[in-house]
Amino acid sequence: MSHATEELPLIPPGPGTRQSLVLHRFGRPGARPKAYLQASLHADEVPAMMAAHHLLQRLARAAQAGEILGEILLVPFANPIGLAQWANERHLGRHELRGGGNFNRRWPDLEAEVARRIEGSLGPEPAANVAAVRAAIAATLEAAVPRRELESLKLALFRHSATADYVLDLHCDDEALLHLFLLPQHWPDAADLAAELGAAAALLDEDTGGGAFDESNSKLWLGLQRRFPDHPLPPACLAATVELRGQADVSDSLGRQDAEALFRWLQRRGLIAGRPPALPRHDCPGVPLAACQVLRAPAAGILAYRVGLGETVRKGQTLAELIDPAAGPGAARQALTAATDGLVLSLKAHKLVLAGQSVAKIVGSAPLPAESAFALEE
Repeated sequence: MSHATEELPLIPPGPGTRQSLVLHRFGRPGARPKAYLQASLHADEVPAMMAAHHLLQRLARAAQAGEILGEILLVPFANPIGLAQWANERHLGRHELRGGGNFNRRWPDLEAEVARRIEGSLGPEPAANVAAVRAAIAATLEAAVPRRELESLKLALFRHSATADYVLDLHCDDEALLHLFLLPQHWPDAADLAAELGAAAALLDEDTGGGAFDESNSKLWLGLQRRFPDHPLPPACLAATVELRGQADVSDSLGRQDAEALFRWLQRRGLIAGRPPALPRHDCPGVPLAACQVLRAPAAGILAYRVGLGETVRKGQTLAELIDPAAGPGAARQALTAATDGLVLSLKAHKLVLAGQSVAKIVGSAPLPAESAFALEE
């Protein structure tokens, strides 16, 4: 089998309504290495779907030529629920409107059940231990029974990703430079991915606190390492969130550029035949999340930025002014300042903001106090 398309139905949310996922499988099922890529888990993040569209065409040509060596799974849109959510002609794809919250939060934590299943079965060979863990993951997910549409979506995606060697979750930010989220244990191994994509930064953390999709695939292995320290068990799932710039950065040229970069990376990792060109010279820092400032609006108002994406700023520098349109002369503007030296990674596209909203992210180098450091946004 070189290229097959599968439709994965979800639990219907009500009579007469049904959603489904579409999965493209390239290569022989069960072949290694195995890569899983999905786009737009936040359904309003369209640059990811554009990149997946171009990657699908590229992989199909490679499959026709017999060039797929491993197994590659591609989900060109990972969230049909969110794709269907519209109100007054505005797309609302980040949160499930039935109360399920952010689509990229609270993904399954399989550690305890997988540990129970592999107890007593690990040995001295890392490859055999990895195979035992993957079999236990598959059995755990096969036994799970979803009760509602959102659970069936998560289970369908996770059943295909959780046993992969590589998992890439394609997203985008609001207005942003391209960047990655990874476990620190996978850096600098993933520096080739950063170089191919031209990432501005790789943000590293074992647990950002929200149960995001990429972490739920990768940090399981860290938990098992700690439970079974006497048995060699590598972190065998390199999972990353790839933030493909900002929401408005949607074009054929950018989508094709990102798809070609992902294709070359899959070649480098042994999933596709052929020799890619030399890795681009690229300096992408791997930075702990604790060193990244998330600047939040202290009140509602209008943003007037004083810096742009990609600028290097200094601690104490004014990044933006928050305008209170009802305030009198001399009191209408409040300066929002950087808490660290660093790179302006993202900004807010919509300039009318609420109190507490993130309005900028700065990639620094030194750990910050908890109130300033990065935290997942709902």
